[in-house]
Amino acid sequence: MNEQLNDDEQIREYRRQRIEKMQREKELQMQHRRYLKKLLPIAGGVVLILLLIVVGTKVFGNLTVKDQNAVEKMESLESAGNTAVNTINDDDVINVKDSNDSNIKASSGQEVNSQETGVVYTAQLTDQTKRLGDEIVSNYAMLIDLESGDILAQKEAMTVINPASMTKILTVLVAAEHIEEKDLDDTFTMTLEITDYGYIHDCSSVGFLADEVITVRDLFYGTILKSGADAAVGLATYVAGSQEDFVEMMNDKLEELGLSKTAHFTNCVGIYDEDHHCTIYDMAMILEAAMDNEICRKVLSERTYTTSETEQHPEGITISNWFLRRIEDKDTGGEVLYAKTGYVKESGNCAASYAEDENGKGYVCVTAGANHHWKCIYDHVDIYKQFLG
Repeated sequence: MNEQLNDDEQIREYRRQRIEKMQREKELQMQHRRYLKKLLPIAGGVVLILLLIVVGTKVFGNLTVKDQNAVEKMESLESAGNTAVNTINDDDVINVKDSNDSNIKASSGQEVNSQETGVVYTAQLTDQTKRLGDEIVSNYAMLIDLESGDILAQKEAMTVINPASMTKILTVLVAAEHIEEKDLDDTFTMTLEITDYGYIHDCSSVGFLADEVITVRDLFYGTILKSGADAAVGLATYVAGSQEDFVEMMNDKLEELGLSKTAHFTNCVGIYDEDHHCTIYDMAMILEAAMDNEICRKVLSERTYTTSETEQHPEGITISNWFLRRIEDKDTGGEVLYAKTGYVKESGNCAASYAEDENGKGYVCVTAGANHHWKCIYDHVDIYKQFLG
């Protein structure tokens, strides 16, 4: 009897423990369900975000590949032996966000990191950008409102050309960034190698002679006003020790300005070379950068200048910026303050200028491919008059 009671008690205890175990397991299951109910919305959101990232990455990757077409076209320049080395569609013109932004967005949405070493100057096409036609003789033309960064008018602005002596704007900019105002009175002794360089390549020359001791200031003004190869190479040699080393500095500056996709220089003078090229858009950005340098502003705005009195030239050499002198009495609707011209057979007559309207608002105009220097000047007059007047 007692044994039966003991057996019954053990069975009841076993059942009680089993029930308690089942209850605990059930409670754990309920807790898991409650947790799942709370986690499912979060997990679903995470999964959705991950899916969006994956899809977005794939789409953006496709867009990036598509948008690289313009860059690839610019990087694979073909030697054509004429003015237009390569043509980029107008839609490929780089858009501006802000000169101090860490990113510039192309018109197609591609993001390109700007250089951290300096300000990147940019301009953008708008719905109001005017396409210039045959009323402008130059094959290439562009006008930029510097205040807004808008391209007001353009004609084949992203065609890669040889910039001829407009190159010298970058020459004086790079030189000015590596010297101080006090260095302008330093002296430089002209060499036969430098003077011969200009004669060999049939370049314009200030007229400096071998062993003539002139000032660095003379080199700056001679480079711009007379477009002298002797002055430009002398300035490059003074700053870097040789033209070759100075040209490396010029290309470094192009990269810093974010222009190295289409711009590359092989000399500091503007002598024609298939590997010496940029767009007029690039040249507009170079001139805008030069406007932020005090030495460049002084040199590019001077109408006449007389070089130092030397043994070879006791009265100095008087030189002029003929573009500024020829355009100053023309009706542009404002005033042209800075300019540099250029010419090689392959590029025609070209010029880059800066003007202000009656309210002091600044504009940059660049043209290339005119068949006469007066046609080049009148193109600037006509373009300015359309928008400044």
